[in-house]
Amino acid sequence: MRKTKLQAANLQGTAADIEAAFYEALQTGDIDKLMACWADEDEIVCIHPGGPRVIGAGAIRATFEAMFAHGTIRAWPERVRKTESLASAVHNLLERVEVASDEGPKNAWVVATNVYLKTAQGWRMVAHHASPGTVTEVQEASASPQVLH
Repeated sequence: MRKTKLQAANLQGTAADIEAAFYEALQTGDIDKLMACWADEDEIVCIHPGGPRVIGAGAIRATFEAMFAHGTIRAWPERVRKTESLASAVHNLLERVEVASDEGPKNAWVVATNVYLKTAQGWRMVAHHASPGTVTEVQEASASPQVLH
């Protein structure tokens, strides 16, 4: 299903603004708001943790509709690392996801990369790739020292 120009026009701002709208839509289960974050391109792609590559707006919408049928997705972006240019942005982040357990809600972690392009309608997501994380907080590895001497 293609977005209408009105839906696209409602999301102006930066790539970070679109990312915030995307995670808000996950948390509220708003499929229309979520899909308005995506570019109006045939080759947009989404990979859910452990899942296949899903290509195109219709297929992406169907996967999120199936997830929302079981409730909202309580995910928050944290520790975002950004590489941005005039027309593209890549955000690598940790998603803190609330999951139900026998002891009540617990946090799990997912490692995600979101890619945005600046389109005629403003910044839009063209790729969301989420990899399985851990039930404990993800530790990061970096080539640069963490402590300066």
